[in-house]
Amino acid sequence: MTKKNEIYYLLPDEEDPIRTVKSKNFIDKVMFLVVVARPKFDAQGVEIFSGKIELFPFVTQERAKRASANRPAGTMKTKAITSIIKEISRSFLINEVLLAIKGKWPREDLNSTIFIQQDNARTHIQPNDEEFCRAATQDGFDIRLMCQPNSPDLNVLDLEFSRSIQSLQYRERLKSIDDLVAAVIKAYEDFSTGKSN
Repeated sequence: MTKKNEIYYLLPDEEDPIRTVKSKNFIDKVMFLVVVARPKFDAQGVEIFSGKIELFPFVTQERAKRASANRPAGTMKTKAITSIIKEISRSFLINEVLLAIKGKWPREDLNSTIFIQQDNARTHIQPNDEEFCRAATQDGFDIRLMCQPNSPDLNVLDLEFSRSIQSLQYRERLKSIDDLVAAVIKAYEDFSTGKSN
């Protein structure tokens, strides 16, 4: 939602900005699964394919058990999934990522192999996961999973893309997880295809 420490330059008559978290040690966080590919351009440099496939927040919708000053009991509220396990990763890959890729991949490249690169987090599934491999080869697609090298210097998504999206998101003032998700999606959509390339 916000950084733990922030620096502001204020005029003498300006008031301090309002911080919307109760404690800097308990700032709400949401993990996102981002699916991006290399963008494509034609010979004149016109964008054919943006490479932005989809962004998936790890959140759930739950009914509020108790009433509060902000909402009555029973209202649907968004909660972050705080513990990601292999089953959740597999479910998102099969039910969300594969469908998004199949729906948005350029038609002229359907015969080529599509590699999904993930980092080596313990919660990620193995490249030879049977359930994923079965789902990835349906509908005539050849989609394979691979793990990137362990060096953090080679993790271009963390070093460049995620940092850029996060810096765009930090410009927004957020009050809820719904605001956070909307801000990250907007930052993802506003991210330049040229920079992505």
